Amino acid sequence: MKIVIIGSGNVATVLGRKIKNAGHHVLQVYSRNLIHATQLASGLNCSPTDDWNTIDPEAEIYLIALQDGAIAEAAKMLVHKGLMLHTAGAVSKEILKTCSANYGVLYPLQSLRKEKKDYQNIPLLIDGNTVDNLTLIEEFAHSISASVQKANDEYRLKLHLGAVFVNNFTNHLYSLTATYCQKENISFKLLKPLIEETATRLQNYDPRLVQTGPAIRNDQETIEKHLQLLVDHPQLKYIYEIMTMSIQQKQSL
Repeated sequence: MKIVIIGSGNVATVLGRKIKNAGHHVLQVYSRNLIHATQLASGLNCSPTDDWNTIDPEAEIYLIALQDGAIAEAAKMLVHKGLMLHTAGAVSKEILKTCSANYGVLYPLQSLRKEKKDYQNIPLLIDGNTVDNLTLIEEFAHSISASVQKANDEYRLKLHLGAVFVNNFTNHLYSLTATYCQKENISFKLLKPLIEETATRLQNYDPRLVQTGPAIRNDQETIEKHLQLLVDHPQLKYIYEIMTMSIQQKQSL
């Protein structure tokens, strides 16, 4: 299929490579920053542009891989007969109805970084405004991933919230812990095998069954020791107290 990619960030780059490797023809990459558009376009063997007026009108799919807040602007600028798809988890497909009679969503449920080039089957959640469009989107999605699932706006939004908890919030805890380790002159690297083991367990077990730590054991003595260590780290202390209470309340249910 003939594709125009709107965007040049992580999602646009990773999906662009997948699309090209699947044998589709990427016609063009648009970005407000022509340098960024050129960098991605060179890897996809297509032309770059930073001008909405020069968007190729012959594409079959226009993939809008932009930040959530920029999708509405793109929808105003893109008025074509092709199939319009955005890649956001928390944005309704209906935001695209003003720019085409054919629109939908291709949401990658994964944290993507352009520096990584070996992503395998990225889970893709898809939706379309008509049965025919949904069928076309499904075929296209299956050409770049073996993991494809239909998901309407509500379902996709709920999964997006789940993704924030397991990815964004978890990574924030890693960041806070790394800062704590640096201030206390201890090695964050020593915690990495534990991070990997915890994540690996989820492949085989319900997370509720593998919860460990002083909170679930109601080890109040250890909890108090930890809180004393966090006196000079009020943000971590607050999170520790909230998480401990949450774990204990969950256990009591």
